[in-house]
Amino acid sequence: MLFKDQLQFVMQHMKKNKLRVTMTVLAAMIGCAFLIVLASIGFGIQHTLKSELLNDEAITQIELWGDDTLSEKDQAYIQGIDHVKVVLNKADISGMVKSTLEDREGESNSSVIDMAAQKKLPSDLSEGRLPEKADEIVVGYHFAQNLWNEADMAEIERKSKEAEEAGTYYDGSEEGYKGELLNKEITLQFFDDELQEYLEPATFKIVGISKKPSYDWVSDTKILFSDALLDMYPDLVTYPTSTIYVDSIENVMPVLDELKEQNYQVYSQVEQLEELDMFFLIFKIGLIFIGTIAILIASIGIFNTMTMAVTERTREIGVLKAIGASPSLIQRLFLMESTFIGVLGTVLAIIVSYAISFAANAILPYVVSYALPEEDLSTYQITFSLIPWSLVVIAGAISLAVAILSGLRPARNATKIEVIQALRQEL
Repeated sequence: MLFKDQLQFVMQHMKKNKLRVTMTVLAAMIGCAFLIVLASIGFGIQHTLKSELLNDEAITQIELWGDDTLSEKDQAYIQGIDHVKVVLNKADISGMVKSTLEDREGESNSSVIDMAAQKKLPSDLSEGRLPEKADEIVVGYHFAQNLWNEADMAEIERKSKEAEEAGTYYDGSEEGYKGELLNKEITLQFFDDELQEYLEPATFKIVGISKKPSYDWVSDTKILFSDALLDMYPDLVTYPTSTIYVDSIENVMPVLDELKEQNYQVYSQVEQLEELDMFFLIFKIGLIFIGTIAILIASIGIFNTMTMAVTERTREIGVLKAIGASPSLIQRLFLMESTFIGVLGTVLAIIVSYAISFAANAILPYVVSYALPEEDLSTYQITFSLIPWSLVVIAGAISLAVAILSGLRPARNATKIEVIQALRQEL
C-alpha cells in the first residue's frame, strides 16, 4: 500500500467523522495552548527582570566590601587587571547634612568622591561640572524639592492629610525651591556624632546637578563633595566603599573571579543574573509541568476517538488483512490519524498562543493601570508574556508525543482483530 494511499485512507475516515475529530483537535489545541501561554508568563517575567538589570549602569560595576579605605597597593593591583577601567573610591558621610538657602532648609545624605577617578567615567550630570575645590558640590536632581520653608511645610501637611483621607500618599514634590540652583551659594552644616549636634555652618557653591534617576520612584537629594573636603574636615566620620568599573558585561565575571582568587570581598549584579536564571529555569519547568497536565487531559479525548475509530472500522481492518495488509501497516494507519490530530492541534495552539501573548502584552498594562491608578506603568517596559522558539519546540514535542502515545494502544488493538470475525461483522 503506497504512502499516498495510506494518507487517503486516513483522510477519508477523518472526513466521515468531522465533528468528533474537530472536537478532539480543539481539545488538543486547548491543552497545548494552555502549556505555551502558562510557560510564556515565566519567560516574560524573566525577560522583564533581566532587561531591567542589564539596562542598569551598575551591571558593569563590582562592589568591594570592607570598612577600610582601599590601600594604594591594592588599588594599583586592581587597576592593573585587564578590562578594569576605573577604581572609584567613595565615602558616605555619617549623619545628615543640613542645607540652608535663603529662608529654606533641608536635610540630605552626602558622600565624598575621588574626583580624579570620577572624571574618567562618563558624566552623570544634567548640567554643570564636577567639583574641583573643597567648597564646591554637586547636588541631586531632586535636591531643590527638598528645600522647604514654613509655607511649604504647611502646604505639605495639608496635602498629606487630604491624600491620607483619599487612601493615597503625597510626597511633597510640588513644593520646594523653584529657582535656579546652578552656581548658587548654599550654607551647609555637618552633624557631629559625638556631640550629637550640627557643626558651624560653612558656605559651598553648587557647580553641578545630577541627572534625573532612571526610575520615577527614586528621589535623588544627595550632596557630593570632592575628596578635598576631608582636608577641611579631617574629623568627619565616613564609611568608605570602592567600586570597580569594568569595560563590558562580558568581562565582569573574569575580573570578579580573579578578585575572589585574591580573597577580595566583592559583589556584582552579574552574579544576581546567574541566580535569576537558575530560579526562572526551575520556575519555567514547574509551569511546563502544570501545562503538560492539560495536554494529558486532552490525550483522553484522542484515546477515546481512536478507540471508537478502531471499533467502527473493524470490517475494514478485516478486509485489509484479508488482502494481505501486515499488522505494522494497520498500526501505522491509526497512528497516522492520531498524529494528524496532534499536528493540527499543535499548529492551531501555536497560532492561538501567539495571539493571546500579543493581546496580553497590549491590554494588561492598561488593566493594571486601571486597577492601580496611583501607579504609572508608562515608564516600565513590562513583558507579561514571551514565547521563544524553544518553548514552541518543547510544547510541540510534548503535544505530539502525547498524541502518538494516546493512539498507540488503539492502533495495537486494531492489529489483533481476527479476519474472519471482522468479515462476519454486519455493516
